[in-house]
Amino acid sequence: MDALFYVVPCLILAGVLFVGYRVTRRSGEIRAAWNSGLTAEGRCLRTFTTTHGGGNDTSVHTTLHHVYEFTARDGRVVRFEEEGGPATTVEGDIVTVHYAEGARIVATARRPSRAGLAASTVGVLAILGVVAAICVGFMITYHDMSSELPFGDDTTDTTDTGESVIIEGS
Repeated sequence: MDALFYVVPCLILAGVLFVGYRVTRRSGEIRAAWNSGLTAEGRCLRTFTTTHGGGNDTSVHTTLHHVYEFTARDGRVVRFEEEGGPATTVEGDIVTVHYAEGARIVATARRPSRAGLAASTVGVLAILGVVAAICVGFMITYHDMSSELPFGDDTTDTTDTGESVIIEGS
């Protein structure tokens, strides 16, 4: 049973580390696309939304997605999906795509906003840091409390024999 109090926080920590990795990786990709200086004319092929929540009277969170396509300067046709773009971009619209070349082309249709990207990345990482600190604090507190319990140390006398003890010299 004690393992449960270590396994669950460790699983949460693993999830926090994974999300932190994904956030910093995507932030780096967007920054690389903006810093490369390469742009292309792209077209919005499709927009769609995904929803999360709504069960048991919880709030519904809707995310807007766009699917874009552009031709890189080496002639490759690249299609990519991006979350959270402007709601005013609809199918058929022409957009400016910033991209970085390589074995795998990384692209974004977001307008450059380095301060906004840094602030959002730091904000998400701060929240993840708080969750990680809570998990570690919980495990440390549980360990300290469980090690102070007198498991095999029976110092209380539970037998009541009713005998009187006479101390000589008093």
